[in-house]
Amino acid sequence: MNDIAEVIGGIPYRLALCGGWIDQPFVSERNPSPPGSMTVVAVEPDFRFMDYSGMATSTRKVAARLWGTRLPDRPPADLVRELYAEENRGKDDPSGAQDMVGLVYPGITRMDFDATSEGGVFPVRIESSEDPASIAWLERVLKIVPVAQRPSGYSPLLTKNIEPGWVKRLGESGRDCYDAIAMRDLGALQSSMRECMLAWEALLPATLRHPVVQVDLMAMLDYYREAYGGAMYSGCGGGYLFVATDRPVPGSIGFRVRRSKSRIAGEAWA
Repeated sequence: MNDIAEVIGGIPYRLALCGGWIDQPFVSERNPSPPGSMTVVAVEPDFRFMDYSGMATSTRKVAARLWGTRLPDRPPADLVRELYAEENRGKDDPSGAQDMVGLVYPGITRMDFDATSEGGVFPVRIESSEDPASIAWLERVLKIVPVAQRPSGYSPLLTKNIEPGWVKRLGESGRDCYDAIAMRDLGALQSSMRECMLAWEALLPATLRHPVVQVDLMAMLDYYREAYGGAMYSGCGGGYLFVATDRPVPGSIGFRVRRSKSRIAGEAWA
């Protein structure tokens, strides 16, 4: 045995960067300037990420149940729809499509969401890049710091303040994040991460403050933002901190972006 994928499976993980929650219709329907964007990154399964930590592990398990240890060689838009339907079958509060897109599409992907199209469930457009220079840069400057799994009894929807101005800023942070990576602009990436966390705090305060979360997530976030310039959580309730910096970060781990044999760019949603 010489491949960790034989132990943990070969389905990718995904990093959810800026714009998270814009893929939920109850958020995107309040956007005064649609579409709003979100950026995700497909990650090779080089080690096992924690469950309940914002790395799409529950969606990954559903994908493994559907397809086994590898993604099928079929159009990614079809796979996203199939996986979305399977994971959300019978759910009152369905997960957003960004989990599925992040697992299925290789490279760095921006999704644009507009509630007037398919109820905002699927993106109206996907822009996906496997530019080697951008990928190498992101692998170098984005550090992953383990924090804590989401605890039992946690819900990010404890309080909803879905104010249109903040929804607009949330969606803009996703686009700015994608553009920053394409331009390899560290300051712009840090700024987009800061903006996304401000939007989370305003729209859904329980993503960062919740009575069952024992870690002081805001204190952790403030420290890494001030010390390194940019940071954001992998998901609501904790998980991992993504730290954007060109300096070493003690205790951080690296990652490897999943690449494919062909590049998908500027794809209108099918």
